[in-house]
Amino acid sequence: MPRQNRVTPFGNLISTSARGTLMGNRGCLHNDQGEIRRQFQGKRWIICLLEFKDRKRPVMQPGKYTELFFLDEATALASGHRPCAECQRERFNLFRETWVAANPDFGSEPRPTAPTLDAILHEERLSVQNQLNKSIESIKNLPDGVFVAYENQNAYLIFNNQLLHWNPSGYENALPPDDHHPVRILTPASVVRTLAAGYPVSIHPSATIFKN
Repeated sequence: MPRQNRVTPFGNLISTSARGTLMGNRGCLHNDQGEIRRQFQGKRWIICLLEFKDRKRPVMQPGKYTELFFLDEATALASGHRPCAECQRERFNLFRETWVAANPDFGSEPRPTAPTLDAILHEERLSVQNQLNKSIESIKNLPDGVFVAYENQNAYLIFNNQLLHWNPSGYENALPPDDHHPVRILTPASVVRTLAAGYPVSIHPSATIFKN
């Protein structure tokens, strides 16, 4: 039976047999039987590579961190994670440099520390503002890689002026933006600005079939 360790753009953990392209970590979330008992432990939510330095470990060891999996980086960023400073060092550096340039109100450090990023992203994950519906007009100028939700049920990726429906295996059902239904922006606000500033978010190959 699939484990409950696949992350949706909402940040929820689901069970699915579909495989992810990236791994993640937000602390030890499972008990000794491998059952999820909490949604997070601490503020450090990271995105990791599936393979790094030939390291191997059984999944969901008792007392160890819970291995999470993402369809792609866009999904991971929407759920509130950021690149790992160890296995994705270059990616992490690029992310934080772009992030601080796009978010000057959070400080002037050219390279904010991982704990600084984690604290701000954690506040955004918990923010009431992040739960408010926003009109469709507010997403027309959003960059590729941002996720929105219709009626708090289905997540859609903004890509190439289309909305791609997310599922654990990939993207489907390209739709044009709809001017008549409110949406909720899932991707944290500071990350939206980071994507708009040019951070080259990685998107699952299934999205490429929807290029114009």
